[in-house]
Amino acid sequence: MKRLLPLLVPLLSPAADWQTLPALPDAEGFAGVFAGVSEGALLVAGGANFPDAPPWRGGTKTWYDTVFALESSEGAWKRLGRLPRPNGYGVSVTTADGVVCAGGCDASGHFREVFRMRKAGEHLQVEPLPPMPKPCALMAGALLDGTLYLAGGAERPDSTRALAVLWALDLAQPDEGWRELPPCPGPARILATSGVHDGALHLFSGAALKEGADGKPEREWLKDAWQYRPGQGWRRLADMPRVAVAAPGLAPGVDGRLWVIGGDDGANVAFEPKDQHPGFPRDVLAYYPATDTWTQVGEVPFSLVTTALVQWRGRLVIPGGEARPGKRSPQVWSLEP
Repeated sequence: MKRLLPLLVPLLSPAADWQTLPALPDAEGFAGVFAGVSEGALLVAGGANFPDAPPWRGGTKTWYDTVFALESSEGAWKRLGRLPRPNGYGVSVTTADGVVCAGGCDASGHFREVFRMRKAGEHLQVEPLPPMPKPCALMAGALLDGTLYLAGGAERPDSTRALAVLWALDLAQPDEGWRELPPCPGPARILATSGVHDGALHLFSGAALKEGADGKPEREWLKDAWQYRPGQGWRRLADMPRVAVAAPGLAPGVDGRLWVIGGDDGANVAFEPKDQHPGFPRDVLAYYPATDTWTQVGEVPFSLVTTALVQWRGRLVIPGGEARPGKRSPQVWSLEP
């Protein structure tokens, strides 16, 4: 059995080393954003929030299509343009030619659309790419050797089973379309975190779906971990020390380790009163592929899930997210590893 390694060398700076960048220009902030880098600028797009009241007090979830751009850490956010439609909870990855966004959803359902957004001077350009084989949101994804991989997710808002899929699109030859590859052998899942190391895709945690007594989807919390290597397939890794659903992704590689920052462990899923929910775990888990082991490497000064993690100008950037159920945050946090 793999053990949790003792912390021998501090890999994560103290919480004080995380700094705030200019906050997103929305009082509530967003969860489920698309984010990446184009023309040197940080782009944050779409997402959703509850602008009037949390859902247990009758609030309505609202989706957005605005694309914001930040050109420097000392600058101000600008409205660059709009997505093809309000959208959130898909996958976004930075490429040399812009930010590729896949899937997502709004109040009406989940989407198949895939597109690339790029900053062109003071304007936004949007280029369509081949749609996914099925509508999908809440999936994990990563860019590996020029190919976009998507794993898991849900086909509909009311799905009681997650999608057991692994799709791949070669962004150098997008007209060849999506390939369907063997899915993860573990439970199909939503809201997993993915990362890339040494030519392999890694898939961490997430939640399986099942039908509850009322017929609505219920979550089964997962802490397993998997690796997919093209041409070789899947293998199971050491289980995580705890569940980490919807942790900011992609999981960044730092000092030969993949970090999983926070994430929902499910411990407070039924917390009451909801307005006093304490937020989500703040510890950072690090996976060391060389020894197939996990360790805790510190804590962060924020509680944010269902958001992106972008590498921008040598820093890790987490733009907003869900601070606790029903509550978003406009804060943008960054760290130079």
